[in-house]
Amino acid sequence: MIREFALPDLGEGLTESEIVSWKVTEGQSVSLNQVIAEVETAKAVVQLPSPWDGVVERLLQAEGTTVDVGTPILAIDVSAADGSGAGDGAEGSGAARREPTLVGYGAAPTGTGRPTRRRRGRTTGAGGAGSPAASVPGEPLPGVPDPGTPSPPDVPAPPGEPAQPDVPVPTEPSEPLQPGGPEIPTPSGPETVPPGDSAAVSTASQDGRRQQDRRLCTPVVRKLARDLGVDIDVLTGSGRGGLVTRDDVVAAAETATGTVDAAEAVTTGPTTTGPTTGPTTGPVGPGTDGPGTAPLTAGAGPARTGRETREPIRGVRKHTAAAMVASAFTAPHVTEFLTVDVTESVALLDALRADRSWAEDRPTMTALVAKAVLVALRRHPELNSRWDEPAGQIVRFGYVNLGIAAATGRGLLVPNIKDADAMDLRALGRALRELTAAARDGRTAPAALSGGTFTISNVGVFGVDAGTPILNPGEAGILATGQVRRIPWEHRGEVALREVMTLSLSFDHRLVDGEAGSRFLADVGAVLRAPGATLTLV
Repeated sequence: MIREFALPDLGEGLTESEIVSWKVTEGQSVSLNQVIAEVETAKAVVQLPSPWDGVVERLLQAEGTTVDVGTPILAIDVSAADGSGAGDGAEGSGAARREPTLVGYGAAPTGTGRPTRRRRGRTTGAGGAGSPAASVPGEPLPGVPDPGTPSPPDVPAPPGEPAQPDVPVPTEPSEPLQPGGPEIPTPSGPETVPPGDSAAVSTASQDGRRQQDRRLCTPVVRKLARDLGVDIDVLTGSGRGGLVTRDDVVAAAETATGTVDAAEAVTTGPTTTGPTTGPTTGPVGPGTDGPGTAPLTAGAGPARTGRETREPIRGVRKHTAAAMVASAFTAPHVTEFLTVDVTESVALLDALRADRSWAEDRPTMTALVAKAVLVALRRHPELNSRWDEPAGQIVRFGYVNLGIAAATGRGLLVPNIKDADAMDLRALGRALRELTAAARDGRTAPAALSGGTFTISNVGVFGVDAGTPILNPGEAGILATGQVRRIPWEHRGEVALREVMTLSLSFDHRLVDGEAGSRFLADVGAVLRAPGATLTLV
């Protein structure tokens, strides 16, 4: 019996996720709770466990695909694990069962009333769109040819009898498509048909197109084709049963071969150009619309490889953009700057690093700044509050969940340290290391990305002195720290080389008056200017 696993609600109030990578392959045996995939929400990468024991029948979504919650992503043959395939009876001949909810991830839509998943280019007969596909153990799901079964010859539908819905009739030309060879007839182009054979040619043409829309390949190969700008549906696979391999896609990209219908390329093909590492498009112009041309886009004109690229807005980038726009155009920002002599803070760091008791907890300047911020927030609680517009209230927090902006390969993340105000410098340093390491490795828990009350952003690691940080939505303040520079500086009436750093504070002017913001920034600077026992004992 085949069961379809639908993307569950991950309990974050999000409606979609992107398939980052599959941890299983078709035909692989899986066990209950085995990790089958990694999916990326707008906040974090989450591992999905298998809900059943069985054998992976089909991967229904390719890597890099954004999927709505409740959409089937995987089909598993559970009869291979429980041996109940022969006795399933009505269940075996009925609709494929779908489990919409995965325990531990919250309630998901039941799927009732949701249209069945239709693969690109799929056509259905009467009643086909709303009826679930029957799945029988040991048989492939509809629309995917069995690699071990040779394709039958072209068999046109008898006059007056429509083809069976949802069941493609594979056809293959008598000779492989080669430059200058026979082309697949299309409705828009002229064709020569022997008298009396027009119906057969029309049916064969439609069936051939339907098989192309289901070109057999792995999700990884399909993603590679999309990245290289290759229309995989026009390739002739060199693998078993016509499987399109990685080499087929790379060869097509390097030689810029293939025949593509321009209209199809616009509606179903990728909108990104290929990378600049190799040619991905052929010449486009008069007389070059046969074999050897690349996918066309409406009004694109001559293809220019590497001149510009397009990529979908999704994942962390999509979430960050929405949050920054909402913050920038909702909260009136004010940014103030203060340049501080942090020579004594640098000396304190050196002393602690030389202390054997701190060997496993080497403190950093970010940890010192974080502690200084926590000390200053005690005196200026306005900076640790939130403006609740719907309720018409100002929310003041009796705790500090300190957010740390982290630049990762997936984009900007701001995980936060819960109850950071209760930690000493040693514990704070440990929490910072764990938090940033998890963010860069993509292991941040969704709970760590919400509930922050104040944020620190270290732009100094990029070699800059200052910035104008944008508030994290729902917070009253954010502090950016610049690089520590050794420059001539007035010290005790003389000019000397000192370690200097610039602090940039942005705050919500609805919550924080200029005086409160200025005094808060001055207090942070004062602690860093003369840390002493303040940072190590508080």
